[in-house]
Amino acid sequence: MSKPTMIECPSCEHKVSVSANSCPQCGAVLRKPKRGIFGKIVIFAFWAFNLLMVVWIWGGTQSAVESSKGLSGAEAAGAAIGTGLGITLLVIIWLIGAILLGLMALLTRPK
Repeated sequence: MSKPTMIECPSCEHKVSVSANSCPQCGAVLRKPKRGIFGKIVIFAFWAFNLLMVVWIWGGTQSAVESSKGLSGAEAAGAAIGTGLGITLLVIIWLIGAILLGLMALLTRPK
């Protein structure tokens, strides 16, 4: 038994290829296109990267707060400046990474 190569559009009953995503006659959506394996990997990397950055910044901030207890005035000021610079660098890395991965996710979406 062979597989059919043409189906009828449910909207206009026009003959359409089984591999078509939409009907060329009326434009009705026949099946939703799916993201490829590379696109799925990019989406996973995007969410994993964002989660990693949240955990990294949160953990770094909490560690800096815990380690700055009991420091003298100059030491506490230096620790605060260092923590501020470190968090700023992490936020910049986060923004650049999220933009690049977001663009890759946008370019790998199904058409």
